[in-house]
Amino acid sequence: MSHYIVEPVPGVSGAIRVPGDKSVSHRSLMLGSIADGVTEVSGFLESEDCLSTMKAMRALGVRIEQIGPQAVRVHGVGMRGLKPANHALDMGNSGTAMRLMTGLLSGQSFDSELIGDSSLMKRPMERAAKPLREMGAQIATLDGKPPVKITGGAKLKGIRYELPVASAQVKSAVLLAGLYANTPTTVIEPAITRDHTERMLLSFGCQVDAAHGEVSLTPPTQLKACTLEVPGDFSSAAFFMVAGSINPKKDAVLTITGVGINPTRTGLLDILALMGADLRVVNHRSAGAEPVADIEVRPAQLKGIHVPEHLVPLAIDEFPVLFVAASCAQGETIVTGAEELRVKESDRIAVMAEGLKAMGVTCEVLPDGIRIQGRPAGRNEKDPEAKVFSGGTVDSHGDHRIAMSFSVASLRAAAAIKILDVANVATSFPDFPGTAGSAGLNVTVHD
Repeated sequence: MSHYIVEPVPGVSGAIRVPGDKSVSHRSLMLGSIADGVTEVSGFLESEDCLSTMKAMRALGVRIEQIGPQAVRVHGVGMRGLKPANHALDMGNSGTAMRLMTGLLSGQSFDSELIGDSSLMKRPMERAAKPLREMGAQIATLDGKPPVKITGGAKLKGIRYELPVASAQVKSAVLLAGLYANTPTTVIEPAITRDHTERMLLSFGCQVDAAHGEVSLTPPTQLKACTLEVPGDFSSAAFFMVAGSINPKKDAVLTITGVGINPTRTGLLDILALMGADLRVVNHRSAGAEPVADIEVRPAQLKGIHVPEHLVPLAIDEFPVLFVAASCAQGETIVTGAEELRVKESDRIAVMAEGLKAMGVTCEVLPDGIRIQGRPAGRNEKDPEAKVFSGGTVDSHGDHRIAMSFSVASLRAAAAIKILDVANVATSFPDFPGTAGSAGLNVTVHD
């Protein structure tokens, strides 16, 4: 089992670029595969998660070429052109891929089975399966978890579905099934979630209308191939936003270039701003349907806050590293309304709390969040070099975002941090140690 050793460093600075957006990369393969014509994708994230989706689409009869670094060409087979795979489709560690593929495969004429690694096989799938069954899909799970077995030939009908919990994955699964329904499908959201699926469907020529928390899709006769550019992944950039904010190197600037700033993804920017961070979003431009910018980060004395619950769905993947920022803030930070963190690649509330406590941070697990006491009283609160973490050993429990978050904590650690079980970092951020090193962190991989 591989692990990281992360040594304390004087600080971070310079300019870095993070890998392509994982959510956009998954969707580019799925929609490109069922479009008519050839879709070319630049900036594609060649992570284990996205490569699992690529392998699945190839098993369904789609020719996908890797034509250069982070560039793929998808030869679409049309909405009715997918072929049955001769084996179960292994989605690796990706809950996004499994839930979206469940929606996509619900409207096919053939049977399919979806499986994953040991972590994914423990994750809940009924939230996606339930509305799909209301549409007429025939889906079976094992006590609500994978394997997910889909019986082909179902005649899908459009529905009006109100999400019980804000979830972009469930919304997307319903919309992808809605492509094959006989009438329009509408999803009603209790809170805004990421809208990559809606934006990309528009790029492929599908009619999608979104307003006032409702998203409606009119079933198309076909999707038309297009050219897509994948922006830098905001969730990957988040680690460096926090690193730059808790940076002990005075007057340093860390710039993250080409980051996707889709407004349904950028809750972390708002939360860090409320905490007093010095973040500047500059050089605005677009990558197709997605907005892009550079983010400049300067050191700041953060303060603890009660995170507004309306921002929680917009920052759900970034909370592990936000907990690191909260540990370095003055005063108490409280997160509530974040139950979704308990059913990610790990129980991210419990696992982060375990690691923070192991390194001397006072925190309390709440049913739907966490309470973190920032730098203890008695320290020199004006000293940005004050050490917050003792160093030591933490277990990521195979969760890529946990592993990368504790790597960032090394900036304010008194000694090296050993992070166990880090192989899954490759599911979202290939060569994280290399990118981190170019910013100034010292992350080494050991088997």
